[in-house]
Amino acid sequence: MCDSQVVIVPIKVEDTIPLRHSVLWPEREVSYVSLPEDNEGYHFGAFLPSQRRDTPICIISLFLAAIPRTEVDDSPSNAEHHTGAARFRKFACHPVYQRRGIGTKLLEHVFSVAFSELGVTVIWCDARVTSIDWYKKRGMTSSGGIFRKDGLEYIRMQKSIDQMTVLDIN
Repeated sequence: MCDSQVVIVPIKVEDTIPLRHSVLWPEREVSYVSLPEDNEGYHFGAFLPSQRRDTPICIISLFLAAIPRTEVDDSPSNAEHHTGAARFRKFACHPVYQRRGIGTKLLEHVFSVAFSELGVTVIWCDARVTSIDWYKKRGMTSSGGIFRKDGLEYIRMQKSIDQMTVLDIN
């Protein structure tokens, strides 16, 4: 089902904001979807060749970040010392393009970049509970219990990545 014509490229953080807002938190102010660490992250967008290059249809942001020891504290002082870890955040696909494999392709691209270019061996996220099955189908496992952030239930998901993972993707 994946649209094989999808092009994935690095983008500026500013180019992630409209999709972050409209898909993840449309009821909040636009500023709510900006992160303090955005300027330190790696941002990627998926595009169709037939569309303008300033409007991604799917976006994700990647940050080098250790896995916190607890679900409720994301501060660096509470992080496990895992030097090869990265966290992806603000993963969103425009509703018109969901269920076509575009998000999967973008996530796999991030796994590959994280391992090959950044030396990451563990990748993680705080996933909305409603998305657990989607992440599990992509090889991620849950760790810890369910916790709440901003009124929604989340669970930490993670995946070990290695050369074989990257080869399977490519």
